[in-house]
Amino acid sequence: MSEAERESSGAAQRPQALVVMGVSGSGKSTVAELLAKRLGWMMAEGDRLHPPENVEKMRQGVPLTDADRWPWLDRIGELLKAWAAEGRSGVVTCSALRRAYRERLVAARPDLRFVYLKGSEALIAARVSARHHEYMPASLLKSQFDTLEEPLPGEPVIAIDAGGTPEAAVEDVVKALAS
Repeated sequence: MSEAERESSGAAQRPQALVVMGVSGSGKSTVAELLAKRLGWMMAEGDRLHPPENVEKMRQGVPLTDADRWPWLDRIGELLKAWAAEGRSGVVTCSALRRAYRERLVAARPDLRFVYLKGSEALIAARVSARHHEYMPASLLKSQFDTLEEPLPGEPVIAIDAGGTPEAAVEDVVKALAS
């Protein structure tokens, strides 16, 4: 492990946490898994923290509202706080589409940073149409792009091109963490 990787893995620092964010189909799960493995951190799939009511709505093709998302974001926040209390670094996936959602997560874990997998609607639509998701139909992609508020300067975000390989995305994140 290089010095940069040791520093970004938390071996030379306090525990860190990342949320890999973006619309459905941007590569959050793949990048988060590779990143967590590379850094030796915990990894959690944020979708698994959705309340059953949210999962059912999405299965039926109904977009989630803010009221649906708050309890889910709070569950993710609790996980992030638990990792900090345990002295663990970790990566969790979460669409974190709106600034208010990101702020809610940062309120739970002030040192939190986001990895934004940014891709065009055409790129992501092609990916989504070529895959099967347990409960996120391709029909909801438009609502995700409609909800998306791109991160602004000053937010703790590392923006990564979702059009590259997952391995390239991980390299870019590791470099950004080391700088």
